[in-house]
Amino acid sequence: MVEVQRVFGVRHPDDPEPVESTKVVAARLLAAVGVALSPFVGGAIPALIALMLARQAEADIRASEGFLIGASRLPLVRRLSWIAIGIASAVVVAGLLVWVVSLARAAGDPSYGGGVAVSV
Repeated sequence: MVEVQRVFGVRHPDDPEPVESTKVVAARLLAAVGVALSPFVGGAIPALIALMLARQAEADIRASEGFLIGASRLPLVRRLSWIAIGIASAVVVAGLLVWVVSLARAAGDPSYGGGVAVSV
């Protein structure tokens, strides 16, 4: 029976090579798409999915005992995701502000076009 042992960072020859977590790759891609689409408000959805994938990837990396790598990229993914959510939120708030101001400007105007003949 072959005894598998790790001593002082030496790996057993039968151990698989460490690979990058595919969830980290997907989260990084979704965060970038979120930032690119955030001015059009559509970037919030990929950014939220990227945040969820980053959380799952972190748990997977911890559980893999060194066979999954990519934890160093997770802070960047989280930062990009929150930036995308912030930009999308700012666009929504700006749109609501423009809408409210346009309603306030039209408050004193007559509800008709003014071209109505009134007979007395």
